[in-house]
Amino acid sequence: MHHEPWLTELFNDHLAGLASSVLALVGVHAENPQRPGTTPMAMQILVMVIIVALFAVLRPRLSMDRPGKLQHVFEVIYTFLHDTAEEQVGHHGSHYLALFGTIFIFILFANLLGVIPTFESPTMFPEVPLGLALVAFVYYNLMGIMAHGVGKYLAHFAGPVPWMAPLMIPIELISHLARPLSLTIRLFANMYAGEQVTVVFLRLTFLLAPALFMGLHVFVSLLQAYIFTLLTMVYVASATAHDH
Repeated sequence: MHHEPWLTELFNDHLAGLASSVLALVGVHAENPQRPGTTPMAMQILVMVIIVALFAVLRPRLSMDRPGKLQHVFEVIYTFLHDTAEEQVGHHGSHYLALFGTIFIFILFANLLGVIPTFESPTMFPEVPLGLALVAFVYYNLMGIMAHGVGKYLAHFAGPVPWMAPLMIPIELISHLARPLSLTIRLFANMYAGEQVTVVFLRLTFLLAPALFMGLHVFVSLLQAYIFTLLTMVYVASATAHDH
């Protein structure tokens, strides 16, 4: 029997019925209805609880005159994402900042969760990066349709001149369909590899080497959250750009 981390075990012991009902509502049937929760599911729920709790603590403490340390941290994140969105998407980049910020913060917290002993990064399981990649894929295509209309947006798949359409349409379709796969593999592979390296050195040594690799894990977590968000910005920019 596959060993369940303590959080997954706790989830299945107390919330199995609720989880099965929610999964049934979306047409998903668990292999074991008595224990429908999986490790990535439990870890994602924990990440969401942490984020909601963090912002619940932050919101009443927001101040123009005496901002606290936590407010400073999130102001830096907001400014960085805002400036990056304006640079990549253009002057209307702030219109999409809600999704960019949500993706960045969720991936960052999910990645960093693996640094805490007995927890695992949900992004080291392929279904989580795939879900995030599909959100980005659907979002940038939807924003492109809203910016140009269905006909004009689909027309850009045919290329700049009509005679190129038979060549350009297959190329564009393959290119766009490859984007979710690329986003998924990049995030999953980096987080899985980092997690495994840290675990191996924790088993072989006591303090110094694991600390070094945990520091590297934090850096990779930040980098991968940034890369995923940056690529999402690039895709939104290409979908919503107005040719002059």
